[in-house]
Amino acid sequence: MAQTTANTEIVREFVEQAFNNGNLEVADEYLAEDFVRHDPDMGDVRGREKYKEFIEMNRTAFPDYHETIENIITQGDTVMYRWTLRGTQEGEFMGVAPTGNEIEVTGMIDMHLEDGRITELWGNFDALGLLKQLDAVPEGV
Repeated sequence: MAQTTANTEIVREFVEQAFNNGNLEVADEYLAEDFVRHDPDMGDVRGREKYKEFIEMNRTAFPDYHETIENIITQGDTVMYRWTLRGTQEGEFMGVAPTGNEIEVTGMIDMHLEDGRITELWGNFDALGLLKQLDAVPEGV
């Protein structure tokens, strides 16, 4: 039970510090060096340093990036959560030039931890919904 609680708090703290506050140094503490992020829409990101670049890319595109963990479930070394991202696009994202549009997107994350570090992540989010909010797809799609 103690490990489950610790893993939940590691994930909450990582999301808050890295994504919401832009404190990329926490990646050195919370991510394994050979960390891998899998996402069918954005592709794999391999390695802690590349993931820091991924976080920075998101925060550059959406400087007011705020990810809210809506629900979180932890079982042993696996932490799963449903999230909502809110922000304003002020930089390029997924090939879309800055629009100034406010967005609200949902997704789910499945993380695996070993010895207090996040080793692997599987993510999925409403990419089409995001692109619609950025006026990057025609109406009716």
